[in-house]
Amino acid sequence: MSVAGLKKQFYKASQMVSEKVGGAEGTKLDEEFKDLEKKVDVTSKAVSEIISKTSEYLQPNPASRAKLSMLNTVSKIRGQVKSPGYPQAEGLLGESMVKFGRELGEDTNFGSALLDAGESMKRLAEVKDSLDIDVKQNFIDPLQGLCDKDLREIQHHLKKLEGRRLDYDYKKKRQGKIPDEELRQSLEKFHESKEVAETSMYNLLETDIEQVSQMSALVEAQLQYHRQAVQILEELSEKLRDRMSEASSRPRREYTPKPKPTYDFGESDQSNGGFYTPAAAAPPSRSSSVKSSEPAFNNRRISSRSYCESERERKRE
Repeated sequence: MSVAGLKKQFYKASQMVSEKVGGAEGTKLDEEFKDLEKKVDVTSKAVSEIISKTSEYLQPNPASRAKLSMLNTVSKIRGQVKSPGYPQAEGLLGESMVKFGRELGEDTNFGSALLDAGESMKRLAEVKDSLDIDVKQNFIDPLQGLCDKDLREIQHHLKKLEGRRLDYDYKKKRQGKIPDEELRQSLEKFHESKEVAETSMYNLLETDIEQVSQMSALVEAQLQYHRQAVQILEELSEKLRDRMSEASSRPRREYTPKPKPTYDFGESDQSNGGFYTPAAAAPPSRSSSVKSSEPAFNNRRISSRSYCESERERKRE
């Protein structure tokens, strides 16, 4: 930076400190200029916030917005022209309905209804994608261009005007110590910057019909979306009503239980892969065993007696 540039920076800094700390008064701008500046400031804030809120309207999920922003950044880095769109909730719901409708089958009332509703939801997602594209191209992008170009240019002119005002006020307070020619040039530059800034603000506010046109484009896109959505939902509603009517007129099928299978428990040698083991005979009762043992005991007693008699006869002989 040249010596003259350093001197100007010093003048402006000194004047700013005098006004902020010492309470010195600077050159006042006229009320018309202040009114223009105030309206432009409100316009700038409105455009920035409306762009943000419109993105939230198109995709309420902040996680999805963050993911889309990241994907768009990656797409720009890779040089991809087409960027991915928002994941529409209607599309996710439709895919889930179609999935389970196919699993249940078209031969069931619930399965066929899920298939119809799922396809309709996927169509709604496509219509919502069209809404996103229309709103972005015809509403968000023009407002973003206004913010990036016209409003930024006005802010540049206002900043330059403020710098030249500080430079002029510093030199004006030191009139006599600073050459008159330098003071005159400083005043001319101040008026020049004021005129440029005022003209740019005036042109912006006078052409605000462009913003009205962009608002109209937003409303038309919404209207088109809702018309198509109503048509899709009416068709789905009619299909579901027809299915309910058909199901109610169809005779109800009675459930007939299947006959129970019979099993033969007589031979179980093949059951559970095991072998058949005959059941052990039940032990005889005590009374029957006692009765059955009495004849045997009597026979043994008779045999003993006969043996003794035969021995005695043998000895006598």
